[in-house]
Amino acid sequence: MKALIVSRIDSPEALAFSSGIRNLLEGIGFRTEFDEDTGSRIGRAGIPLKDADADVAVVIGGDGTILRTIQGMRNPVPVLGINWGEVGFLADLEPGQAEAFIRTLARGFAVEERMMIALRTGSEELGVALNEALIVTTRPAKMLRFSIIVDGIVAEQFRADGLLISTPTGSTAYAMSAGGPIVDPRIQGFLLVPLAPYMLSSRPHLISESRDLEIRLESSKPAHLVLDGQRTVDLGTAGTIRVRRSAVPARFVDVKRNFFEKVEKKLRNL
Repeated sequence: MKALIVSRIDSPEALAFSSGIRNLLEGIGFRTEFDEDTGSRIGRAGIPLKDADADVAVVIGGDGTILRTIQGMRNPVPVLGINWGEVGFLADLEPGQAEAFIRTLARGFAVEERMMIALRTGSEELGVALNEALIVTTRPAKMLRFSIIVDGIVAEQFRADGLLISTPTGSTAYAMSAGGPIVDPRIQGFLLVPLAPYMLSSRPHLISESRDLEIRLESSKPAHLVLDGQRTVDLGTAGTIRVRRSAVPARFVDVKRNFFEKVEKKLRNL
């Protein structure tokens, strides 16, 4: 089997740990390669994430590193996250747990799929996101006007600093900080969370992925779309964004850890 190793690159300790993970993986029979950013920092050859073709991607870092890895890969290689960040909600293992679990990988492993969202305007594909897509004004302290259209019906109109379109996976990230609910990742739906809405009646919505969802931007102020905090798209001043479930999910190595156990340990005990 083959493993891709990705590390956060701003931490010498994480980079050193990634070298140890490489030795461990090769010791149990894996062929290994680094992504090009990690490889350049430790003096080894690496490959672009878009060319990744492996059985598993071992990612050492926080949620940002994991999101960057998933955004960069063309093929959804199963990700095994080792937390080297703050909360690291997408990382299922702490460094002290990593060696024992990695030694089991050669015997095979289960994979958990996570829904991603795909966004487009007209015929233009804007991109995909695992956690969230953020629509926000390019001019600080200015509000945007939105219409939420569900199955062709205008369900809500409001003004706000921005709008988060989150997956259930992303409900424990920015959406939670903005007042959204924690959503079981087994639920398939779109979570809409207005950012600082002008009217208190503008509340978060959880909408089934089977519905036709459109976000209409009705503002004279230019806006940006930010995907997973990794990529920014200029939206201009008006237009309609169609939101749908991505045909390709994100994939994670299943370490048999209950989602609500993670909520308790990583969020409630901060």
